[in-house]
Amino acid sequence: MKSADALNQILSRIDGKGYKAYKDIQGSYEFEEDGFSLHIDYVQGDPFASPSKARVIMPQDIAQFPGHTFHNKSREVAARDFITRCFSDAIKKHSKGSRGSGKSGKMSIDRPGQEILERTSAFINDDLVEVRFTLGLPAFGRKIAGREAKNLFFTELPEIVNDSLIYENINQQALQKHIETNEDADAARDILRENGLIAFIADDSILPRKSGIDPRPMPREEVIPFESPDSMRWELELPNCGTITGMGIPEGITLIVGGGFHGKSTLLNAVEEGIYNHIPGDGRDFVVTDPAAVKIRSEDGRRIEQVDISPFINNLPLGKSTETFSTEDASGSTSQAANIVEAIEVDARVLLIDEDTSATNFMIRDQRMQQLIHKNEEPITPFIDKVKQVYRDLNVSTILVMGGSGDYFDVADFVIGMNNYKPEDLTDQAKQINREVETKRSEEGGEQFGKINPRKPIANSIKPEKGKKGKKIKTNSRHSIQFGTYNIDLSSVEQLVDSSQTTAIGEALVYAKKYMDGSQNIHEILDLIFRDIEKNGLTVIGNPKSGNYAWFRRFELAAALNRLRSLKIEQ
Repeated sequence: MKSADALNQILSRIDGKGYKAYKDIQGSYEFEEDGFSLHIDYVQGDPFASPSKARVIMPQDIAQFPGHTFHNKSREVAARDFITRCFSDAIKKHSKGSRGSGKSGKMSIDRPGQEILERTSAFINDDLVEVRFTLGLPAFGRKIAGREAKNLFFTELPEIVNDSLIYENINQQALQKHIETNEDADAARDILRENGLIAFIADDSILPRKSGIDPRPMPREEVIPFESPDSMRWELELPNCGTITGMGIPEGITLIVGGGFHGKSTLLNAVEEGIYNHIPGDGRDFVVTDPAAVKIRSEDGRRIEQVDISPFINNLPLGKSTETFSTEDASGSTSQAANIVEAIEVDARVLLIDEDTSATNFMIRDQRMQQLIHKNEEPITPFIDKVKQVYRDLNVSTILVMGGSGDYFDVADFVIGMNNYKPEDLTDQAKQINREVETKRSEEGGEQFGKINPRKPIANSIKPEKGKKGKKIKTNSRHSIQFGTYNIDLSSVEQLVDSSQTTAIGEALVYAKKYMDGSQNIHEILDLIFRDIEKNGLTVIGNPKSGNYAWFRRFELAAALNRLRSLKIEQ
């Protein structure tokens, strides 16, 4: 490893030269006086190109983070998340930001949002603390700005590191709260399955968000805090904060009903994001959901490749098969059927559905329509006639927002009514209505749900190459991946919360090819991928020095695979 002075000398030598001379600084440097080492892993070729990538490693004999802050997986993930936030805050405090051409002087790290996710931006163990970040190497025009680069490396960076990677210099109480909140949420999620619950919403939670594009909580004075109905209240004993109370949603079929604008979708949105832990003060700190809960919606125009949607759709015109159904342009009903089958194929345990984003003809056929269009003329078996079978035959529960059809009272185990953002247990009233008001519609679902056929993807249909340039994977946004010549549209995959998840998913699609040998189905391939991640860490899927991967679930990876328009399945 070179000395920090060696980096200083190189910057003096290349000052004013063409930008490509920055390649000379790639390597590792010991900042002995500041107690850390700097590793410049990638140097950009142009001030307007993607920024350079670097790592800082601080030994624990200087950083001094106590072992209790990372002694188990839950605490380690929270500590890494907190360190990333500290480093980001320190950049804002000490960095002058962009100066010069393009991205000159701009430093950044993979800043987390409201969720606490395992990331590759920071690491901590008994020996060291490491952060991974990007920086725009300074230039004026396309000439190296050596003096600005020296200021970045020898003034700004040491100040940033000092403020964020040394335990005595950070907000220790905030770190402890961060760790304990994460650990308690993990413990609460473990308690769910032990007690036959699929979701829990703590009393006094703040569920509404500032806006559709701002995931922070609305100010407490502007909202009604959540309060469980007495009949659905549970107590959870957590390792750090002790006893908390809230509403438990049991396994089975649960309806969320109520008038418009009374909080039905707000509750469902909180439940769907309860698969993640949230930062202290988010308002959903203790809204926790079964980690195998999947949001389902209709998705006009998506591609479907050889999915058995026959439990829901059969007898298509012209004899088209629905046992190996494929289309380049799915309808609302066929897409929603495929989304359910694909989720169950990879072990979903809970379906989360909102009627507002569902195909009406997929959800219900009322008595009058059944009389007008007989079943032998209607290919679709509506969800109302299959939802009980999904639970009985496959042990997959459903939470469903339904404001438009009381026929669903026939199949519901529990009914939650939202009235001015306050939940009420309306199960008994709904069952009473069932007894007094006859539905008159006929059941169309048959005796069993049907089969879930495993599918085996063909490796050479996963094509990340773009012409002669080789592999080309780019995260355009949280919901879009440029994968070779194809764009993977994930706009209807609503439980993605961070673009770094999307980046990791793009790399994982390529990694998956190693297991596509013709003998493994999608479920088995996902098992193998997540086995490798568990054993070797998230960077196993791609660049071992990447700082912008975030943890993702098997369901979102499967969703991306299923939406890749080049995907082929073995016949």
